Amino acid sequence: MRFVVTGELNRNRLLQTIVVCYVLYVAGLWLTNTLLYFNKMSLSPSSVVEYYLGAEDRFLQPRSYQGLLEVSHFHFFAMGMLLLVLTHLMLFVPISNRLKALLIVLPFLAAFLDEGSGWLVRFVHPGFAYLKITGFLLLQGSLLALMGISLWSVFAATSKNYKSGED
Repeated sequence: MRFVVTGELNRNRLLQTIVVCYVLYVAGLWLTNTLLYFNKMSLSPSSVVEYYLGAEDRFLQPRSYQGLLEVSHFHFFAMGMLLLVLTHLMLFVPISNRLKALLIVLPFLAAFLDEGSGWLVRFVHPGFAYLKITGFLLLQGSLLALMGISLWSVFAATSKNYKSGED
């Protein structure tokens, strides 16, 4: 934080390089996440239901409890770390604290929706497929916004990037 408060982030090309490299790495994750989602299902609720509940005519088995548990276990850790770092960067962006709060809370909420809604489709009701689609789109959209704002902050850097206590 010292680098942002003192304005050193704007003068230190290595710090800026770290942020840019991290965002590019997250962009790779964003792309592969999108490709994985659309490899398994589409934005239609019926495809989401078929993925989680299976389809006899296509010889697709329902997702198992253990399978969902293993995926969730890894995702909760990995997404938590990813979002910790990516949302942390929002603290140093020259925008209002209200918008910062939204950009911090929304991705975590979206990640929980994305992960939890698959469980709901599988074990509660197929109608939760709409929530799965919403969670996926919200997560991908919020990650894209965080990446874009982080890059904007690096390339449009000013000595007042850190706004503390302002709305």
